[in-house]
Amino acid sequence: MRREQLQARINELAVSLIGMPVDDIVLASPHTVLKTSSGKIRRAASRELYERGGQPGARAVWWQIARLAWSAVLPQVRRSLRAALNRLYGIYVLLLLGALGTTTWIACSLTPRPGWCWRLSHLTARAFLRLAGTPFSVRGLERVPRGRACVLAVNHSSYLDGVVVIAAQPEPMRFVAKRELLDHFVPRIYLRRIGTEFVERFDVQRGVEDAGHMVARVSAGHSLIFFPEGTFRRMPGLLPFRMGTFVVAARAGMPVVPVTLRGTRSALREGQWLFRRGAISVTFGEPIEPVGTEWNAAVALRDRAREEILRLCAEPDLGDETVLAPKRAA
Repeated sequence: MRREQLQARINELAVSLIGMPVDDIVLASPHTVLKTSSGKIRRAASRELYERGGQPGARAVWWQIARLAWSAVLPQVRRSLRAALNRLYGIYVLLLLGALGTTTWIACSLTPRPGWCWRLSHLTARAFLRLAGTPFSVRGLERVPRGRACVLAVNHSSYLDGVVVIAAQPEPMRFVAKRELLDHFVPRIYLRRIGTEFVERFDVQRGVEDAGHMVARVSAGHSLIFFPEGTFRRMPGLLPFRMGTFVVAARAGMPVVPVTLRGTRSALREGQWLFRRGAISVTFGEPIEPVGTEWNAAVALRDRAREEILRLCAEPDLGDETVLAPKRAA
């Protein structure tokens, strides 16, 4: 009786306020109307509850508190889960690289020919990227001269760069690496087996001799792969190019092919050992023929190759001509 009287009174008030009777009147327990954390009525949620035929019950208060608490915790749970999955992925890829790398190292240490070692490494590198779930694309490989030696100038952003270059280039070539790597047993054996040439970075006289040796190698038909930045950093950006790469190409009269790597810095940053997900691409540019054998010809090669790589690498320009001046003697 009192419920009916209360509903009738509510209906009278509604008519006086909005000029028409309400469609339905629901009497709910105090403090059970759905509200936000700031105390505002959650109209959409209340309407949805009504349309489902439910009514706020005695547990609505704690239920709202629980939902609010879960809403606050859920983003952190998602972040923690994502971080855990990324960490597991990084560990998996690191173990994968260790397993395939060890197998390749043993096989190459027993293989007598550099060409065989390169092709084996190419297949293994491809398998590594595929098993790591890394989207990998190669563009412009047909631009690399066939039947003629050339010099590849590659931007350097990660320890992964060598693996990616081998995965992209099926035909044997020779890396040019710093002589300090000969001090370590594992890289020394492998790099020598694939025909790597080593150069001195700190002894100017020895560097000049090494440049002459590289010219002879290219002239004899051996294509060389240089990382003209000489090093890489965690921070994105294309560093200044050292002149050695382009002096060799100019003196040998061989073209420079600019090669742009993208994605390796994100996949494996400097100072980290756990891999991250991400796509990797390799783009071979048009060969750049030297115009002459003098220093100016080498500078022109450097500028054109760097301009092409800078255009495609999507990283800022960290070049500083003042940094390159002391390298002229090399």
